[in-house]
This record gives sequence, C-alpha cells and structure tokens, in this order.
Amino acid sequence: MKLLLTAFDPFGDDRINPALESVKKVASKIESVEITKLEVPTVFRKSITIVKSEMDRLQPDVVLCVGQAGGRFDVTPERVAINIDDARIPDNEGNQPLSVTIFEDGETAYFSTLPIKAMVQAIRALGLPSSISNTAGTFVCNHLMYGVLYHINKSYPHMRGGFIHVPYIPEQVANQASSVPYMSLPDITRSLEAAIGAIGANLQDVVTTEGQIQ
Repeated sequence: MKLLLTAFDPFGDDRINPALESVKKVASKIESVEITKLEVPTVFRKSITIVKSEMDRLQPDVVLCVGQAGGRFDVTPERVAINIDDARIPDNEGNQPLSVTIFEDGETAYFSTLPIKAMVQAIRALGLPSSISNTAGTFVCNHLMYGVLYHINKSYPHMRGGFIHVPYIPEQVANQASSVPYMSLPDITRSLEAAIGAIGANLQDVVTTEGQIQ
C-alpha cells in the first residue's frame, strides 16, 4: 500500500509546526504501508494544487494530511470537511478568504474515507490520548482536507483520504502565561505511526462508540 503523508509548514505566529516536525520523523515504511512525505505551504489554493500534483504523480492508495490544532490535548482524526473557507487570520501569503466556497461544483461536505475509529483505538492502545473530531475548522486544514476528498470523489475513486490534527509541542507553550495543552514530539510521531498502521490494517472502519453529545 502506498500512502502520501502531508504536513503544513509553520503559520501565524509559530516558528515551528508539530505536524511537519512529527511527519519528518515518521518511519518510511510501517508494516505493509510505504510512505511518501510532502511538505505543504499553509496557503489557500496552493496547498490543494501541490497535493493534487503529487496525487497525480504518485497514484497513492491513501492520502493522509496532518495539521496543527493548538488548544487540543489529543490527536484527532477528522470526520468531515466542509465546503467553506472563512479565515480568522491570513495564510502565509496574506490570503484571508471570508465565507468563500472552496469548489462550486463540490458537495456541501465530504467525509473522511479512512478508518478513523480504528485509528483512534490504535493511538489509545499506546497509552496516548486520541478522539474523533467533528470539525476541521475553516482555515487551510479544512481547505486541504476538502480539496483532497473533492479530487478523490471526482477523479480517484480507488483512493482513500483524510486528515488528522495534532496538538502543540512543549516549546510552543513554554512561555504561555496560562496552561495550554501539548504533547511531546515523540508521542505525536508514535501516534501518527499507529494511525497509519490502523489504516493499513483496516479497509473498513471498526464499529465502536466514538460519538459526541455536544
């Protein structure tokens, strides 16, 4: 199985992105899964174009995108991406779309086609916190997840795709005035490797309770 693993560069006020730093440390092969890594700019439109180009070239079985979700304490596979850009801050090239549709001919939303519950279980089996997220936000993370699933839906029905968010690492919160959740870089890396192992082992997701009341 071939898996394209992407991660964003630092954005906003951060000089480091735990998504990128952990992806750099992920093994190049996990069980039967061969991994190709790709750094992606935190830029609307350009991020989708770059990943789509690599999808065309590599023809992977799976595309897994990784991003930072500051404020979350656990590793969170995303369930759904919505067809909207609504940027609270500018991206790395100064773009700040507000209430803009990503693709006019796209669905209102696309759901991850990865075994997100199995991924959560695999991460928890390491003794690390993980849960399913039902919102990927409205910044470039959601934008890229939506774009990948849009192109899979339109052109690559044999591919699976999805997104996973990771917390801050300690150096990002060391000087914060108040307590901010974080996870060590080795633990984030282990979580991603466990999630990839679950993707390789599960063509269909497991049936288990992972829903949320609110």
